[in-house]
Amino acid sequence: MSTGFALSGGSKPSRRLRFREDAGLIARIQETTCKMHALSDQQVVHYVDQLRESVSSGTEVTDLDLLEAGFSLVNEAVRRTFGYTYYDVQLLAGMILTRGGIAEMATGEGKTLTAALPAFMHALKGHGVHVASANTYLAERDQELLQPVFERLGMSCGLAKDQATPEVKRPAYDCDITYATGHEFGFDYLRDQVSLRGAEHQKLGKKFLSRLAQPVGQRARMQRGLAFAIIDEADNILLDDAVSPLLLSQQSSKTAEDAALYIAACDFAATMAEGDDFFIDPRTRQLLLTQSGLDRAHAALDEQLPLELLQHPWAQYVEQSLKARHLMQRDVHYIVNEEEEVQIVDESTGRIFTDRSWRDGLHQAVEAKEGVNITGAKLSLARITRQRFYRLYGGLCGMTGTATGSESEFQHVYGVGVAAVPLRCPSRRVVLPTVYFPTRDAKWDAVAKSIQERHREGQPILVGTRSIADSWQLASILEDHQLPFQLLNGRQDAEEAEVIASAGEVGAVTIATNLAGRGTDIKLSAAALECGGLHVIAGERHTSSRIDRQLIGRCARQGDPGTAQFFVSAEDDIPVQHSPAIAAQMRRLTQQHTCPGQFDPALRRIQQRIERRHETQRRDMLRMDLERDSVLAKFWGEN
Repeated sequence: MSTGFALSGGSKPSRRLRFREDAGLIARIQETTCKMHALSDQQVVHYVDQLRESVSSGTEVTDLDLLEAGFSLVNEAVRRTFGYTYYDVQLLAGMILTRGGIAEMATGEGKTLTAALPAFMHALKGHGVHVASANTYLAERDQELLQPVFERLGMSCGLAKDQATPEVKRPAYDCDITYATGHEFGFDYLRDQVSLRGAEHQKLGKKFLSRLAQPVGQRARMQRGLAFAIIDEADNILLDDAVSPLLLSQQSSKTAEDAALYIAACDFAATMAEGDDFFIDPRTRQLLLTQSGLDRAHAALDEQLPLELLQHPWAQYVEQSLKARHLMQRDVHYIVNEEEEVQIVDESTGRIFTDRSWRDGLHQAVEAKEGVNITGAKLSLARITRQRFYRLYGGLCGMTGTATGSESEFQHVYGVGVAAVPLRCPSRRVVLPTVYFPTRDAKWDAVAKSIQERHREGQPILVGTRSIADSWQLASILEDHQLPFQLLNGRQDAEEAEVIASAGEVGAVTIATNLAGRGTDIKLSAAALECGGLHVIAGERHTSSRIDRQLIGRCARQGDPGTAQFFVSAEDDIPVQHSPAIAAQMRRLTQQHTCPGQFDPALRRIQQRIERRHETQRRDMLRMDLERDSVLAKFWGEN
């Protein structure tokens, strides 16, 4: 096993990774695990109790002797539960996590099971460990999978379900290890803060009575504290989701009082002309009214409108209506579900958010555009940036398949370094040259032809699309070609995971928004391996190269064969929005002949530029959050 790996990002000395020591330590863990086969279940729990006492006396969980004993116990518990033990690379990843680092593990290398190692080690301290997942399904699946392992070790394991009551969640937080979505941990922290803030403002008599009504031994907060967190899909939770803060809010009313104003603004926006009344920055996609547009908007104020219900300046209603009309695309940025509700689509993953809404009237403007019920704006109760929330933990670590390239942000924002874990088996993935086309229609026709050829050979195919609309367009083309397929475009649940898991069968064709089913293993049948393994088609370059790498990482897992290829057109979002000159050149050259790979360097430069801008936005948001708290603390200190 190679030991020449170093931690990227300049980690703190206490979290430094020691690979030279780890090679021998891993061998000792496997040997000690073999010796534990003869132990009874009671003896295993007895050894865990001894480790608890050792940690409570001051021994660090990163001590080599403690690591050997703790990892061996978890290894043995896994063997008794599932019939197999950890691979050496999983143990290495577990050490990276236990010491507070980000472990980059390729798709299919066993991140879920690996998380049990740091969870157990830090749970020995008795303060609780939070394991954060990217979505509800993964949190429920992982907790159910690993609960028997932790129970064999005498540890409790709970699930803090999204939107559950405090009475249901409190026992889950009292467990040694608690699973939940990353955002739910943050929202529960905010709920606790709101609850404590409310208690502080109660009159003395009411505070006393509320304490009497509280069950004996039950604390007011749900969470015990923020001791240690393990972040699954760390790039998604700590970077992609961090572009927006955690905002705890409540619905003011089912129907907005100013609904008539949004409808009027929507109708007026349809009469405004781009260039004269407003302009859109093609690089940032920001929309602003011109002076002419402002004058027209104010001149259009009708005395018959219920102006007494204005909750924003009239120009803001008009501007948000223009954004809804020109920037927000149905089945790209949002969907309208069967209940005629507008639901946001995560542009990074294609995931549908059932409980989120846009702020400052944009959500209501989109509802007016779609002709559905215009809901009341949500009232803000508390907020915190995700960066600042995760910095509150006493310790932090994470796993992802795509951490390299973001080492600086992980280090400077969260104080964690990045280490790439070697593959268990050499990769056999073949990434074919990117092919370019003048139009989106030409691109999807070529994708359908490629699917038809590979399907004829029986090779399983997974197609990743940037948007729901694209997935439907491709589905329509495949129907015309009478090709069977499965379509996934948004919801992460057990049914979706089942479809993704079966994408490795012979002849399977699966269309999905880029990361639908992320976290679900695609296992290949023996016949599919003979057909060349899974073939992944990426229907467009994403603004983040990490998303592209996650998608093609679905094929050729654990030494399996597999292929991947990108299909890009001059009408895709990246060239059109971020480099019109590249789009024009691509359109001109692809009309004359194919140019495999020719524009790869240019698109990569565009991605790097966008990634730098997004990182700057995230850091600025954290800085403003910290500065605001500093000002408030000074204000309250002076008063």
